[in-house]
Amino acid sequence: MNSEEMRSTLRITKALSDIQRLRILMLLRQGELCVCQVIAVLGLAPSTVSKHLSILSGAGLVDSRKDGRWAYYRLPQGAALAAVKPVLKWLDGALGGEDSVAKDAKKLEAALACPPESLSERQRNRCAG
Repeated sequence: MNSEEMRSTLRITKALSDIQRLRILMLLRQGELCVCQVIAVLGLAPSTVSKHLSILSGAGLVDSRKDGRWAYYRLPQGAALAAVKPVLKWLDGALGGEDSVAKDAKKLEAALACPPESLSERQRNRCAG
């Protein structure tokens, strides 16, 4: 293994060493999500969720795109997916049946029923109140 492969493996294992980042990866199995939807499910501060997403992105475990004021994340596609597919498959097998994953999936259903603008407004109100 060359040093770049070692560094890449280390970034991935570090990214997987946090429960919130594992929760995010499990959520993203449903497809692309707006950051506000992830925030709604996790119930964490936007800055905390952004930091977790940044770490996952740096490890190559998620892709992102901007659309106006909204940031969206998804699991990697194409060649990038091939590199992390074994990790994602392992996570799905290890955590797919967890109660907390099922609870997060229920929360995600509710978040997906709301437009991003509505979620963002609720988050601002919660932070202000």
